[in-house]
Amino acid sequence: MMKVGFVSLGCTKNLVVTEEVIGIFKNHNFEIVNDAKQAEIILINTCGFIESAKQEAIDTILEMAEYKKRKCKYLIVIGCLVERYKKDLEKLIPEVDLFISIKEYGMLWEKVQNLVGSDKKDSNQDKKYNILDFEDRIITTGDNYAYLKIAEGCSNNCTYCAIPYIQGKYISRKKEDILDEAKKLAEKGIKELVVIAQDTTKYGIDIYGKPTLAELLQELCKIDGFRWIRFLYAYPETITDELIEVVKNNDKICKYFDMPIQHISNKVLKRMNRKSDKQSIENTISKIRKEIPNVILRTTLMVGFPGETKEDFDELCDFVKWAKFDKLGTFMFSKEDGTPAEKLKEQIHPMTKKSRYNKIMQMQKEISKQNLEKKLGNVYECLIENSSFDGKYYIGRTYMDVPDEDGVVFIKKEKDIPIRSIC
Repeated sequence: MMKVGFVSLGCTKNLVVTEEVIGIFKNHNFEIVNDAKQAEIILINTCGFIESAKQEAIDTILEMAEYKKRKCKYLIVIGCLVERYKKDLEKLIPEVDLFISIKEYGMLWEKVQNLVGSDKKDSNQDKKYNILDFEDRIITTGDNYAYLKIAEGCSNNCTYCAIPYIQGKYISRKKEDILDEAKKLAEKGIKELVVIAQDTTKYGIDIYGKPTLAELLQELCKIDGFRWIRFLYAYPETITDELIEVVKNNDKICKYFDMPIQHISNKVLKRMNRKSDKQSIENTISKIRKEIPNVILRTTLMVGFPGETKEDFDELCDFVKWAKFDKLGTFMFSKEDGTPAEKLKEQIHPMTKKSRYNKIMQMQKEISKQNLEKKLGNVYECLIENSSFDGKYYIGRTYMDVPDEDGVVFIKKEKDIPIRSIC
């Protein structure tokens, strides 16, 4: 029985893939370990979305390669970085024994067999859409929450984004398969279900002819066991009135919208090939807040996109002041190989990008402080997840906090509260 260790980099969608791969190894009687020093096989699932993620992946591969001087016999690397740069990586990092691109996932176990000499045969080699089997996932996020991926890829074709070239076009999973997996997660005692895709609000367009996230959420709410259900990465142009109503009227669904807006200047949005404009974004925000007064809004913005003028940036600053998002993250534009934005003229100087990034984040710091002060004195339901190191506090989350992304709540230990309870 060989010992296998895993490293998962990048987004939560990547984590689900890692969990599927762990399940495959476990089903073939490999021992899963958390300590790289003990692993005879180390598998790294990489991200290749932006420059910083690519650098992190390279650094991690080189770090794990050092263990081949000890107990590790095989180093396997899969994921987005491999999909983009497999041939280059094979030349540059010979310490890696096997690179597996996303398009090769259907042959993943066959390739592993050939590498390690296993004689066990995989009974499910033909994977639909060349993705892995959700049935065999090993949940790595604990007993409190789990991710539910409802689609693969992306067809939005934003000019700065390499995801369509890496992951392929948007492909929704069948509703029946999703619900079946969700029921199994509920049976395991998972309290919170986090629905994810590159763009959750496009769910169903390719197979049902229209966005059907609202219908899917209603079906998920009927499953016994989940206390909270939330969905992430809801693009504003496909946030429908029906979806808002479903969130508003279902107690299980967290009143939380994560909308990756990127910018507000119509000129910049057009160059980005975004499908929404300033007026529609502002209308959507106003509508959500009118219908769901206690809603939490989160977004991501990009500064320094090619051609972004001072006037465009000032317009973005005014929007941030108006919107007063509860959660906001900002990225500086990064030229990605093969994307249309890589070749755009009027590239912004790195110092200008950094200055604009700092200004937005400083503004948001003050807005966040004001938003949090308004919550003082209120009582919120909280999922208890852990205890502090000193044992003086419980650590939990409210509906306002996405796991591993947002903040946590510290509760003084004045009475015993079971871990994993909601109080």
